[in-house]
Amino acid sequence: MTAPKPALPPQPVTREGRFARIEKLDAARHGPDIWAGGVADPAVWTWLAYGPFADEAAFQAWLGTRDSLTDPLYFAILDKATGKALGCATLMEIRPANGVIEVGHIFFSPTLQKTPIATEAIHLLMQYVFEDLGNRRFEWKCDNGNGPSKRAAVRFGFLPEGVFRQHMIVKGRNRDTAWFSILDSEWPALKAAYAAWLAPENFDADGHQKQSLGTFTGKARG
Repeated sequence: MTAPKPALPPQPVTREGRFARIEKLDAARHGPDIWAGGVADPAVWTWLAYGPFADEAAFQAWLGTRDSLTDPLYFAILDKATGKALGCATLMEIRPANGVIEVGHIFFSPTLQKTPIATEAIHLLMQYVFEDLGNRRFEWKCDNGNGPSKRAAVRFGFLPEGVFRQHMIVKGRNRDTAWFSILDSEWPALKAAYAAWLAPENFDADGHQKQSLGTFTGKARG
């Protein structure tokens, strides 16, 4: 049996679609817009190991420690129409020899949450992970108590795999970690699902979706 080829390590690339643009985080350039999007809201940070931040200066100081990292590799998520950064996501737990990579450290400002920009940003990362880097497995992990994150993972097409009990202690509380994944063999059907969701005919004149992404990814998963 031929061994699978190793994946390529991720690079600070730029990708853009209909609604979203992702590019390597530049804290000084992106931070003010992300803060203005509403990340002062403590709810943004409930399930993350850091935050909330007392003020913009504290947030900016923290963000300035993140943009030089390579694992996790931070990407800013921008509204393509305005050019403003509204949140971040990372590629992390990078294991090229095994062809495995995770999306994590996701924080979306209230301005970004539940928008086509947010959804397309995840799609752009997914496409990069499978098509450019050649990964075999794309992971999503979250606190098992984080219902919105688990629902988002399923909506994006990730398959639930189970729960690691007492996996971590985060902010002084136990974290049971829910695991989700997409495999390279599943990507073609999910790619078609995203294409159908992103198609102009799936949005009305006011920019509202006619069919949800979950409808398309659910069909792709059978």
